[in-house]
Amino acid sequence: MIDPSLPEVVRIASDLIRIDTSNFGGGNAKGEREAAEYVGAYLQSLGLEVEYYEPIPRRTNVMARVPGRDRSLPALVVHGHLDVVPAMAEDWSVDPFAGIVKDGMLWGRGAVDMKNMNAMILTAVADILRAGEQPARDLIVTFFADEENGGVEGSTLVVEDRPEWFEGAATAISEVGGYSITVDDRRAYLLQVGEKALIWIRLVAKGRAGHGSRLHEDNAVTALAEAVAAIGRTRWPIHLTPTTRALLEGLSALSGRSADDPDALAAAAGPAEAFLRSSFRTTSNPTALTAGYKHNVIPERAEALIDVRVIPGTEDAVLAELQRIVGDGIEIEIVVQDIGMETPFEGELVEAMVASLGRHDPGVPVIPYLLGAGTDNKALSSIGITGYGFAPLRLPADLDFTGMFHGVDERVPVDSLVFGQQVLADLLRTY
Repeated sequence: MIDPSLPEVVRIASDLIRIDTSNFGGGNAKGEREAAEYVGAYLQSLGLEVEYYEPIPRRTNVMARVPGRDRSLPALVVHGHLDVVPAMAEDWSVDPFAGIVKDGMLWGRGAVDMKNMNAMILTAVADILRAGEQPARDLIVTFFADEENGGVEGSTLVVEDRPEWFEGAATAISEVGGYSITVDDRRAYLLQVGEKALIWIRLVAKGRAGHGSRLHEDNAVTALAEAVAAIGRTRWPIHLTPTTRALLEGLSALSGRSADDPDALAAAAGPAEAFLRSSFRTTSNPTALTAGYKHNVIPERAEALIDVRVIPGTEDAVLAELQRIVGDGIEIEIVVQDIGMETPFEGELVEAMVASLGRHDPGVPVIPYLLGAGTDNKALSSIGITGYGFAPLRLPADLDFTGMFHGVDERVPVDSLVFGQQVLADLLRTY
């Protein structure tokens, strides 16, 4: 059991981590039902009316609307996802689903992505309602299923089948933004105003089946291996957008280094370097291989999965280049594809987020950035809702926070969770 003296936000995040919602992709998932019921019961305890939507058994989504002081203002969607990527327990130093606290940190799958933020959302709303207050405008608090599979069995179906949940909403906030990085010993916050496009592809090589002892030149596994190696070794050129140019200007101002070499400048951000460098270019990473069924049988077919993240607006050119790289003998199948997004670093909500961070960490700059991955904000964009990444965390300079997304020994400082709850509550009261 978690220590009852710990802050509520930590206890809730720990509870959520202990509910195993592993999502293996392709419809293979443990399901979010128990986690959805947990957050639903919490919202009901605050006096809110909760709605559930389960379009596929155990793939449960939940929503509650919090009335604001001025209901004529456009509503704000505050959302999280309840699923997590799988964790191989033998690779971890702790049980990934125990939700333990040690060394001042909460450990477990979801501590970073994104049961931490889910707990911050719940407790920020509780802070406001328990004080007898209301947010400035209506809040649509939503928790989705299946985000780790591109949202195809979660947010995509919710916006199609339950658009009334988001009636009157214009903007949204969710994960992977608002956290701090340290640039040459100076702290700054990254506010996410865009996301790269996602294209998950399958490479298919076909050859002639035969005995493993034969001289065999039409080997599907060999052809696939060559294609996978070619893609995995491809280094895509830097392609800056308005957001990444603004990021570089902010990093340059902090560090005094030139913005002419984006990769070198990103190195000033310490552990966040790799995360930022991926926002400057398309990436294509092989992630899975499938071929064969016996040691001495050459298979007729071999497959590989490639995770491609594309600079917005370059999708067609990237797909054409991928086909050129692997050659005409390899078939490319698109498994999941979604859009890229980019929003100007301006406007009332951006100003409110920057101001909320400033009240809790005065004088620290806030810089826009383009997320190299994706969130459920993409599904909301299909119904005209502009999304941002704002899960505020003040982090130690030496913590490789971004490296723990989908990584081993995922953990987040207890103090950072409390900070995030306070900043979120501040934003929801004032925006």
